[in-house]
Amino acid sequence: MEKRVTILGAGLAGCEAALWLAEQGVQVDLYEQKPVKFSPAHKSEGFAELVCSNSLKADRLDSASGLLKAEMKLLGSHLLKAAEATRVAAGGALAVDRDAFSAAVTEMVKSQPNITLHTGEVTAIDENRLTLVATGPLTEGALADEITRLTGGDKLSFYDAAAPIVTAESLDMNKVFAASRYGRGDADYLNCPFNKEEYEAFHAALVSAERAPLHEFDGKLTVYEGCMPIEVMAGRGADTMRFGPLRPVGLTDPRTGHRPWANVQLRRENAGGTLYNIVGFQTNLKFGEQKRVFSMIPGLENAEFVRYGVMHRNTFLNSPHLLSRSLNLKKHPMVYFAGQITGFEGYMESAACGLLAARSILAALNERQLPELPAETMLGQLVRYITTENKNFQPMGANMGILPPLEEHIRDKRERYLAIANRAVAAMEQWAEETR
Repeated sequence: MEKRVTILGAGLAGCEAALWLAEQGVQVDLYEQKPVKFSPAHKSEGFAELVCSNSLKADRLDSASGLLKAEMKLLGSHLLKAAEATRVAAGGALAVDRDAFSAAVTEMVKSQPNITLHTGEVTAIDENRLTLVATGPLTEGALADEITRLTGGDKLSFYDAAAPIVTAESLDMNKVFAASRYGRGDADYLNCPFNKEEYEAFHAALVSAERAPLHEFDGKLTVYEGCMPIEVMAGRGADTMRFGPLRPVGLTDPRTGHRPWANVQLRRENAGGTLYNIVGFQTNLKFGEQKRVFSMIPGLENAEFVRYGVMHRNTFLNSPHLLSRSLNLKKHPMVYFAGQITGFEGYMESAACGLLAARSILAALNERQLPELPAETMLGQLVRYITTENKNFQPMGANMGILPPLEEHIRDKRERYLAIANRAVAAMEQWAEETR
């Protein structure tokens, strides 16, 4: 009997799941609405398009995101291979040239003979056919109505925002300097230092700037803490940004020989180093206001903006109520979900969710039950988080706080995190071997 599965969505979760299942000999029907239809945030025709940032976060094992990547490698991630092949300098983070990354993933998918690509909008879900829904947090229209039908309308919404991108050649390098905090690693970030007077003027302009109107379908604004618009953060107090993305610690302005009052960092956006992302500046300001206010950042007075920040609605399921640990609907077990629509927050988190869903689906095809992931693993805890009853459920990204403590307390945080990570990797290695 032919093993076959339908996957809706060629984002990170959908592509990761499709590639892994196809490699196992499963015939995959992959449906993607682009280029026939685009969401409000997506612009490229390529698969696995990165919208909010080009950073896939820290790479070191003693970090939450680094640990998640290590677990994904053990599970056979294809997207990590694409990320490594298209990475750009970003200190200790794994950042990619987003166009090159998308192109690499698209080529992987299109060249896999066990994947059949279908282009166009999907309007119905057959709950009696093995299906993985990985359409992302911007799912709308007829498909959103179908999900509502299957889930009883039990879904939530929050807002996500993307930061502006500027050209390197438009920066004033007499003010901007390259450095990493405390001199650690390579100087992969550019820094825009504020003095006290400049910062206060910038803060005043930011909090009074005009915001873009939300689309009618966006509804009431509910800000997600992990991707907060910079103007919302500024509105919480004059010093909030200085203790957040504009923190100046570990930096010395070469013009003054002193630590700046506040500091904006720019991260390389592409491999050529011609574009830079304004780190932490997700925003919903009107485009003209972004140009006016962000040009007050030292070094950005004449900045050329190739992309302004945007804000859009994200939708996610009430996963604790709806999903099993296998990531299928409790009421419709043939229908699985993966990615940010489940409450997995973050690029790599989304891809990891796709990997797990793929393994659960293969187990179902083989008429067996996939054992739960070890509680010591990052992916295991993320799954537990989204499938455990929680009346205040919100999306969750990888973090060390969700992992169980060590039996023996280690005072040094880096050493403690490394020990926790090594424990997780060992547990995942064993689980991957047992479920091979």
